[in-house]
Amino acid sequence: MDTNILLESGTNELEVLEFTVAGNSYGINVAKIKEIIQYQEVTPVPNAHPSIEGIFMPRDTMITAIDLRNCLQRGESKEGGLFIITNFNKLDIAFHVDSVIGIHRVSWKDIIKPDSTVSSAEDGVSTGIIKFENKLIIILDFEKIVTDINPETGLKVTEIDELGKNTSREDVGILIAEDSPLLNKLIVDSLKRAGYLNLIHTENGREAWDVLCECKKDGTLPEHVNCIITDIEMPEMDGHRLTKLIKSDDAFKGIPVVIFSSLVNEEMRKKGESLGADAQLSKPEIGELVKEIDKLVLV
Repeated sequence: MDTNILLESGTNELEVLEFTVAGNSYGINVAKIKEIIQYQEVTPVPNAHPSIEGIFMPRDTMITAIDLRNCLQRGESKEGGLFIITNFNKLDIAFHVDSVIGIHRVSWKDIIKPDSTVSSAEDGVSTGIIKFENKLIIILDFEKIVTDINPETGLKVTEIDELGKNTSREDVGILIAEDSPLLNKLIVDSLKRAGYLNLIHTENGREAWDVLCECKKDGTLPEHVNCIITDIEMPEMDGHRLTKLIKSDDAFKGIPVVIFSSLVNEEMRKKGESLGADAQLSKPEIGELVKEIDKLVLV
């Protein structure tokens, strides 16, 4: 799965693996994939979620296998096909698919964000749609699929209550770039519970960049933006491109940038560091996010 795109930084591009389930085309960011293997027999887990096929142990590592047909309400998978083994949110998970078509290199600005008829904050499992030649490829929200199966893998909001509310956080301006409506709301709610009240939340890197430029033009940057939290995967402009733009501009480069993403693995951490990110955290660590912001902005 080694590709040149993984060695580049801030290009606002990604590589998407196209695969099929029940005759339909879907996509996943190549950066989430560890390997692709032939289907192998799994051991069923008693009383497991209906979408969990079972567990298996390639190379002595236990991995949970998820039936994507079941998740997408397309029936149940049969033996055969492939396992796409992924790593995100510090979890190794195999997704059972019918076939793999190939890899497409695309720009985030060419990914169409689904409207509310396709994907709502509560129920949608699509983060974007790519028009490729004569077909549409739906990029699935694998984090939401896994969180729906086991909510414990999502943001641990209870960590915020353990930290307590700090009034010295109230006037610190934080700009948030997160395309998932559900996660955007959870992050905002969590920061408010911790005492961070001066928040601006945007849906992608492009919107966040526009906010920064507007504040720069108005001379209001110190009042509104003292720290930036960004996801990596976002339509229009991704978090790495946003970080590169911020750290390349004299007006913004002193503002701390925290990358908060399910994709913070060793390879992506190196990319973030090369772009000048001040901190990088995996998405379940909402308590650690608040602690990291405290270190960067409370003096």
